[in-house]
Amino acid sequence: MIQNLKRDFIGYGPTPPKVAWPKGARIAVNFVINYEEGSEYSVGDGDGRSESALTEVSAARVPAGARDLSAESMYEYGSRAGIWRVARQFTERGLPATAFGCALAFERNPHVASLVRDNDWDVCCHGMRWVEHYLLDAENERRMISDAVASLERTIGVRPLGWYCRYAPSERTRRFLIEEGGFLYDSDSYADDLPFWVEVDGHAHLVVPYSLVTNDVKILSGTLTSADFFTMLRDAFDVLLAEGRSHPKMMSIGIHPRLLGHPARIGGLARFMDYVMRVEDAWICRRADIATHWATHYPANL
Repeated sequence: MIQNLKRDFIGYGPTPPKVAWPKGARIAVNFVINYEEGSEYSVGDGDGRSESALTEVSAARVPAGARDLSAESMYEYGSRAGIWRVARQFTERGLPATAFGCALAFERNPHVASLVRDNDWDVCCHGMRWVEHYLLDAENERRMISDAVASLERTIGVRPLGWYCRYAPSERTRRFLIEEGGFLYDSDSYADDLPFWVEVDGHAHLVVPYSLVTNDVKILSGTLTSADFFTMLRDAFDVLLAEGRSHPKMMSIGIHPRLLGHPARIGGLARFMDYVMRVEDAWICRRADIATHWATHYPANL
């Protein structure tokens, strides 16, 4: 049989751990606000192109190398209007959130940095910029990780405990995170519904997996309405809550201000928040809270 020793196809298998979340919760729910606006590819930042991903059109309409002013304005909507509409959903309900934050985005909008800081949202570092780390060479990747940590310490006031790349890490990323030090976890995996430990060069490293399913990126894959988004989130929550009677899990909800922050879409998130808040067995928490709880109660045994 062919062996691939770098991948784990088994995980927890048929007997996942019987997790004890705080207060006996049957599910841990983490809302993630991806704040990338201002850190994406742009001609003005010397990238030679405008960002085309996660905008309202499927492909760039301008010639290669030219500024796509429409795409730029869509990103600006996220930082000018969308983030504040999203934020109100949390502040009005007193709910915690996690920011997957690109360091440069906070540098360019100190009001959003203050929003995160004043509401005690935790920051999972999303890179210095919203760029693909798997395309970087080793020297640039190592430098960008270090620069991102230093930048967030200046703008937010504390160093990030978590890390999440744009879509996927490089094969070096986790080694560089350990080398940098200070990281409790990364979320560069979509492999499970529970945190898990991995071994990286002899070090135990915690992974708190993320999801691109319960995520507003799905809005751009078709004609998903706010009602559809609510239904998708509710269905996932209900299944995990039922499973939580015997084996509690976690749920991540991904939010992008330039996408979900529009008036036509925010209602689905609001309805889901209210739905979850009515469930006593749900622990709505920050991502760092999940990582800290796991590291404390389910330490590595590698």
